[in-house]
Amino acid sequence: MRPSLIALTLAAACAAPAWAAGPQLKGQAPGWYRLQLGGFEITALSDGTINLPVDKLLQQPAANTLRALQHAYLGVPLETSVNAYLVNTGSKVVLVDTGTAGLFGPTAGRVLANLQASGYKPEQVDEIVITHMHGDHIGGASSAAFPNATLRIDQRDSDFWLSAEQLAKGGDNAKAIAALVKGFADAGRFKPFEGRKDGVEIVPGVKAFPAYGHTPGHSNFVAESQGQKMMFWGDLMHVAAVQFPDPAVTVQFDSDPNVARPAREAAYAAAAKDGYYVAVTHVSFPGIGRLRVDGKGYDWLPVNYSTNR
Repeated sequence: MRPSLIALTLAAACAAPAWAAGPQLKGQAPGWYRLQLGGFEITALSDGTINLPVDKLLQQPAANTLRALQHAYLGVPLETSVNAYLVNTGSKVVLVDTGTAGLFGPTAGRVLANLQASGYKPEQVDEIVITHMHGDHIGGASSAAFPNATLRIDQRDSDFWLSAEQLAKGGDNAKAIAALVKGFADAGRFKPFEGRKDGVEIVPGVKAFPAYGHTPGHSNFVAESQGQKMMFWGDLMHVAAVQFPDPAVTVQFDSDPNVARPAREAAYAAAAKDGYYVAVTHVSFPGIGRLRVDGKGYDWLPVNYSTNR
């Protein structure tokens, strides 16, 4: 190459613009996931995540918790999903839990936004069913945000958490939750139910079943259509890496650990035996999967991702 041509090439290279590295954008895509269950449509809705010091909350030696987390490439505090679920039966739309709203900080409180991102409108919701009245499950239950929905909670839970004693103990969050329930009650849209072992029908194809122990009225909900079944567990369990391998481990949040533990063990055994889907509030989003027996514990098999829905 002639010297003059080399000079021109170098000059052109030096004149080319220098592109700065693009800034990191952060954030995630809208948090919803859809699954067909027979004739029902299930939409998992992410409320976001909250950090939990699970080594202090789980009722076992902290070293055991840390070992189980490390085995799953996790640590503490554990970034923990908060999930809610929308069940469209074709004639009714049922929202299972409502997330935290503003009760647990800025990393959560996204159920309403993700419900809308998924293509639904809050005024389409006919029934809001609450597994229990902890703030990360009922915090988003606003009668104004869901103007056509009826609020359904096991009577044992509403009686306990709305008692004068619990309101005095619970501080601002307890008062905020009581105000949410009052909003539905004042509108004639609060209908607590009496839990029964054979289930309480919320709408055709969706029933409530008692799973007491975590709270006095903690409930599981079941959706069944065309021979397919999904059970919504609420806070039957909290930490997948610990409580699937060892169902005996309880959590500090349990009102009665001696009742919560057998409720969990029975639910695990039934899900593994019958092979139906379960949907869990605090398992990594979308929190839907199946269980298989593995020794004295269970394997968690997350739902296979699909775009054919």
